[in-house]
Amino acid sequence: MGACSHILAGFSLGVRHRRRLRQILDETPSCTCILTLDPAALKSSGITALALDFDGVLAHHGAPAPLPEAIEWIRRCEAVFGGDRIFILSNKPTEERRHWFASHFPALRFISGVRKKPFPDGLNKTGELAGVPLSTILMVDDRLLTGCLAAINAGARPCCIRQPYVSFSHRPLAELFFWMLRAGERIFVRLIT
Repeated sequence: MGACSHILAGFSLGVRHRRRLRQILDETPSCTCILTLDPAALKSSGITALALDFDGVLAHHGAPAPLPEAIEWIRRCEAVFGGDRIFILSNKPTEERRHWFASHFPALRFISGVRKKPFPDGLNKTGELAGVPLSTILMVDDRLLTGCLAAINAGARPCCIRQPYVSFSHRPLAELFFWMLRAGERIFVRLIT
């Protein structure tokens, strides 16, 4: 498969799962960020493991580590789920981020060596490593056609972050690109349903 196969898969699988994506979009409040997700409430709803995107979900694009409020939220999640049930599933895992997590959250694991989202491979590996059914894994992502679609494809639960972390002062072009990409995905999903 080519380097951009995940982009083509996003559109083709997006068309196939358009009704479910529209449902996610319609049911997710526009104020949703990770801080609105209560770990205890997630666990009581049947979630047993978390797969977290990094860029937009835990920090702005290109950040080497999560933002302070995201760190505190991860600590709360670790207290509820255990660090071995929290995974970073990013299409851009960097060594700098791996090292940061290894020194601050040593039980938390990065998923790598799999096809990029929206392919279900990363969530399948998450389920294997956590030893839990895919239907009890929550994929937290700021993109409909990557993480949310990967969750649908794997049979996991998607959570769309509608208020991603951004920093136009740090990476203005990257943030503008991803802001337009998120908006474009929402328009695409609305147009095809």
